[in-house]
Amino acid sequence: MKNIARIMSAAVVASAALATAACGSDAAPAPAPAPETGVTVREVIPSGAARFTVTSPDIGADNTFGPDNFAAAFGCTAANKVPTIRWSGAPAAAKSFAITMFDADAPTGSGFWHWMTWDIASGAAEFKPGDAAVQGTNDAGATGYLGPCPPAGDRAHTYRITVLALDTAQLGTPASTSPAAASFSMSGHIIGAGQLTATAQRP
Repeated sequence: MKNIARIMSAAVVASAALATAACGSDAAPAPAPAPETGVTVREVIPSGAARFTVTSPDIGADNTFGPDNFAAAFGCTAANKVPTIRWSGAPAAAKSFAITMFDADAPTGSGFWHWMTWDIASGAAEFKPGDAAVQGTNDAGATGYLGPCPPAGDRAHTYRITVLALDTAQLGTPASTSPAAASFSMSGHIIGAGQLTATAQRP
């Protein structure tokens, strides 16, 4: 019993010493929590998907949109013309194509989907205004293409235009489907992809 009492007494003394050291002026401060590093958006294109080339005659050599391709909303008064998109080297097994346009620089915390279109014919190597396809819903809640129109004075925004080669002729997704849900529907059918980036800025 005496041994147990001595052990307990020593433990109490040691705990008191630790507490005193922790509260003293020489004590090291508790480590600060690590700062948030942001959230990385998951890539929807499988790592094993074929890659091919995407170009557009409406996007200049300096990778900027033509003036007619800007929106007719959010303070912009342009023509909101759908850019012609061309691709080459897509997998022969593709049964249809889809095109998306995403602005990761939009001040929303989640980016902004400007364009979602799918069920483009398998033999196509180009998409231009008026071509047959399902025109999906953009993040403004309207169907079809919504051109760039970043906030005035904001930094240049980068728009990622993606052509997806799909293993299905029809996605079976209504045009009213939200961009996130439509992208999810496409994700299980992607066998190839090509991307083109363009920038836009307003003074």
